[in-house]
Amino acid sequence: MNRRQLGLGAAAAAIASASGGLAMAQVRDPAAVSFYDSFNDQLARLPATIQPDVRAFYELNGWRPVWTPERLRALQGAAGRAERHGLSQSDFFDFDALASVPAAAEMRTTAAALGYGRVLAEGRVRPETVEDLWEMQKNRVDLPLGLNDALAQNRLIDWFEGLAPTDIGYSNLSAGYVRYRRMIREGRSWPVFQSGPTIEPDTSDPRIPVLIERLVAEGDLSATAAAQLAGMGNYYGPELVEAVKGFQIRHGLAADGRIGTGTQRSLSASSEDRARQIALNLERRRWLAREVAPERIEVNTAAAIMVYWKDGKPVHSNRVVVGSPANQTPSLEKQFASVVANPPWYVPASIARNEILPKGPGYLAANNMYISNGTVIQRAGPTAALGYVKFELRDSYAIFLHDTPTKSAFNLAMRQRSHGCVRVQDAVEFARLLLSPDPSLLAQFDEAQDTRETKRIQTGREITVRLLYWTAFVDGQGRVAFREDVYGRDGKLAEALGIAVSLPKVVDDGRGRDADDVGP
Repeated sequence: MNRRQLGLGAAAAAIASASGGLAMAQVRDPAAVSFYDSFNDQLARLPATIQPDVRAFYELNGWRPVWTPERLRALQGAAGRAERHGLSQSDFFDFDALASVPAAAEMRTTAAALGYGRVLAEGRVRPETVEDLWEMQKNRVDLPLGLNDALAQNRLIDWFEGLAPTDIGYSNLSAGYVRYRRMIREGRSWPVFQSGPTIEPDTSDPRIPVLIERLVAEGDLSATAAAQLAGMGNYYGPELVEAVKGFQIRHGLAADGRIGTGTQRSLSASSEDRARQIALNLERRRWLAREVAPERIEVNTAAAIMVYWKDGKPVHSNRVVVGSPANQTPSLEKQFASVVANPPWYVPASIARNEILPKGPGYLAANNMYISNGTVIQRAGPTAALGYVKFELRDSYAIFLHDTPTKSAFNLAMRQRSHGCVRVQDAVEFARLLLSPDPSLLAQFDEAQDTRETKRIQTGREITVRLLYWTAFVDGQGRVAFREDVYGRDGKLAEALGIAVSLPKVVDDGRGRDADDVGP
């Protein structure tokens, strides 16, 4: 029996001696009476933040002790699964410490269970403290009631596991975290890749053997292929180039096979840092309400990718351009119920003041703009900043989805370039997809596009838009994909969680935002 098992046994004995069993408590067992009499004193010794939940739990339970040896074993089983959620069991449970003060063991165990449950259900950090604007539907759980029911039904482990998200995105990312942790424990972490000159295809470089090991570690290159390539020395040939392209795609880099600054920085990230980055994204997912609309649009602002879900399944995806680091697209969950064909653009005051008005009346005339009641307005047209369609979100701080005449940015790997709104690739066809369930609405939209008339068309239903920030997620091939922390939110969240993480800096693969591109 190891030290932790001994601690569990001692804790069980301590708690069992206090409880004497639930049935005996009902006939005023002296130990149960003692627990009841000392309740307020014991409660006062707990952190103030957990006291309301502990009191509510025991009120539901008739003020009786609950932690029998069998239930403690179940609790230990639940605690042992903490790693699946990117958490450390030791941060929540120390069964040795529970056993050290028998009189306090009962209530301290309950506090630990409720504290761990709260993290699984809602996260460790309040999102508003680490993001400037975060308006999503939060998850909320009645933990005292849930714990009481789970104990009564002997399903403690299932209850804890059900508190965390159970969707495939969380489950797959959780499995990815476990794989990375196992890799680290077993000493299969990849070697350090040294930065240096760009490695071009069909050349030789002394870093090639390390590159091969690096690609094998995460599955971008098979062990069989690696063994064959090892015989080619330092040559960067076609098969290895294809593996690097796969790595580049998985990291949101330009998939050209050239191992330049951006690719080298991603290659240099350690397995420990990538595991911690996954843990940060598991935390973000725990913040969110578990029930989501079966029809929704989800934009991952870190990856600059949009996915349209219909009937709970992803049916369409597009590239998007989102806010620059200086003009970040916030985390929002809003609805829209109409699209505007050929929309004019009512320019926000800050953009007008800083980027448009200083250029003088000639610029306004050349860009089909005019001033009305102090507001700069751009008329609809082929060069209008909103393109041919706008998807209006309700009460969204002037954040919306729209078309754009500037198509070239969709071909860039780093697409964080707007003033905060979301520019959608092939936006007109996407609008047609949303309107297609009702042929009459689609016909109205198509007619407006033919005539270039500005017209609002109702969708006939509310569609939810979720603007999210995932820097680690699982791709269609079941691999963990990473994006660099372009908004700096990983660093801020890591600091709040007390996690030390060193992630690669972003390398812009294209020119900065055009001086003439003043769109939202």
